[in-house]
Amino acid sequence: MKKVLLVLLAIGLFSSCGEKKDKDVKVPIRVKTQMVGPQMNDNAMTYVGIVEEREGTAVSFTSMGMVKRVLVSEGQAVSRGQLLAEMDDTQARNLLSGAEAQMTQANDALQRYQLLHDNGSLPEVQWVEVQSKVAQAKSQLEVAKKNLADCRLTAPVSGIIGKKMIKTGETALPSQAVVTILDISTVKVKVAIPESEVSTIGANTASRISIDAIGWEIDGGRIEKGVTADALTHTYDIRINVPNADRQLLPGMVASVRLLGEGSQSVSGKSLPVTSVQKDANGTLFVWTVANDSTAHRTTISVGHTTGNYITIADGLAVGQRVVTEGYQKLSEGTKVVF
Repeated sequence: MKKVLLVLLAIGLFSSCGEKKDKDVKVPIRVKTQMVGPQMNDNAMTYVGIVEEREGTAVSFTSMGMVKRVLVSEGQAVSRGQLLAEMDDTQARNLLSGAEAQMTQANDALQRYQLLHDNGSLPEVQWVEVQSKVAQAKSQLEVAKKNLADCRLTAPVSGIIGKKMIKTGETALPSQAVVTILDISTVKVKVAIPESEVSTIGANTASRISIDAIGWEIDGGRIEKGVTADALTHTYDIRINVPNADRQLLPGMVASVRLLGEGSQSVSGKSLPVTSVQKDANGTLFVWTVANDSTAHRTTISVGHTTGNYITIADGLAVGQRVVTEGYQKLSEGTKVVF
């Protein structure tokens, strides 16, 4: 009986320790964050944009046939001339063999009739006919070689594979896209601008672009402005050129775009949403910043003037730091966060 009690007591102690250990495990707090960015003036307007590739190329076979294999996958980087896919080339090889045989036969006939022609015993009409057959056989041989080469699909440009439209075993039709190759060495952010505001935007209008998906904030480049309005929304598309040397910006990513009207200028300093700045019992202003290890830290700041929903940060933060804008009520020093 005593042994049974001891065993039960040990199990109880072990279970309570396990429960206590589980309770000690802290779940990261989910928050919303924003990167500290340069402040812009009252004339700044914010829009939603979509990242687009600089150029897209649809690659297809020139003849019909069954696709034997596709050698690339979506998102893969490819170089110009790289093999992308192959078509079943059995028929093309048979046609090439027949064309080579005809070429051999035509050349043999040319050599035999050459002697007769040189001796003057071959009518000129017949000699012209022999030469024509050689030229015809050569032309058919070149066509057969090209048909065989066309069974191999190579990349006409360098880029990344955007989409595969045909799989192994399927039949490809002439000019039917097999894959698309996207050039994203630079990208464009497309933004729809209301017709009442499009006149304030020029090719050199300053812009600031935020990509939450990868935590980027970057200055936009030259702007391409469309001249045709959407009939339903009465908006004009503009495209802002953005460098993308490391290819982190991908087509389809959503961007927040801040544009300055013509004649406007950026305001020096840094800015944050007003709601992210808090005050402690001593009247000290602070924000919660997120470190590289995803821990939250209380950071004292000093502020300047307010512009719309943004406030200038005079001291305490650097451009590019990540600041918590929502969910900070549950944070304490060193709390793990997810965003």
